[in-house]
Amino acid sequence: MTISWPQKQRDIHNHHMDSTRWNQFRFRDDDIVIGTWAKSGTTWMQQIVGLLVSGGTMTDLAFGTSPWLDLRVMPAAEMHEQLEAQTQRRYVKTHLPVDALVFSPKAKYLYVGRDVRDVIWSMYNHHLNFTPQAYEMFNNTPGRVGPPLEPPNCDIVTYYHQFLDHDAPWFWPFWSNVQSWWDIRHLSNVLLVHFNHLREDPKAEIARIAAFLGIEVPEEKWPDILHQSSLDFMKQQAARMEHMDMVFQGGGSTFINKGTNGRWKDVLTADAVRKADEVAALNLTEDCARWLRAGEHNASN
Repeated sequence: MTISWPQKQRDIHNHHMDSTRWNQFRFRDDDIVIGTWAKSGTTWMQQIVGLLVSGGTMTDLAFGTSPWLDLRVMPAAEMHEQLEAQTQRRYVKTHLPVDALVFSPKAKYLYVGRDVRDVIWSMYNHHLNFTPQAYEMFNNTPGRVGPPLEPPNCDIVTYYHQFLDHDAPWFWPFWSNVQSWWDIRHLSNVLLVHFNHLREDPKAEIARIAAFLGIEVPEEKWPDILHQSSLDFMKQQAARMEHMDMVFQGGGSTFINKGTNGRWKDVLTADAVRKADEVAALNLTEDCARWLRAGEHNASN
């Protein structure tokens, strides 16, 4: 049977991203691509994959060796050179929708989804705590297309409504990103993972990820993998990373903040809570919206 692989249809450029950086990436047969919109569990999945690839021997946080390829801050040639020099199984990060990504049958793709309400709560903390140096980096790195990124000038509830009303206007579209990955979940090299499942039963979900990647996990390695992929461990490690102070007020402790869901429940009115589902229904297929909301009807091959 002939497989219809996704083809790149467009490019995305903004203060953070340049999708053309994927055009020169030379895929290897065992590459892993970790995708999310943002604040959906990206760093968590990088940590899990890093531990699986290393056989549970990794000691540092994995995102140091797992670059965000579409982030335009580092010169593309330098990033590609670093990736070419890596000898272990590579795992890279993207926040692109499928139609702006160079998709390879050689690679394995992991996409993490999370309820939009939790994404917004996490993104507000992220956005609010960027340092002046971070804004300088995002906005003044040569080649920026479009308006600069500005600090949020509102409270979390206003931010929530602006996100839903204008499709994450400060960053890049949310709904089309999620739907694009949902639409290719049938491909044998794509696995969708929900943030809720990682929180509720991390061992079962990590075992599912390992099986998808073709990695056998010795039983004696599970305690280390579960400990080092815990959000408490990751937060402690991130707090020690001094360079994070340049990007976030509060450093690494801000970058990996709560990792919890439902912080909006005591803040939003019932109508505001329903608004997220109503907007999702306008932008996603019914099955995709159900999965994104709570991981129902898990998307598995």
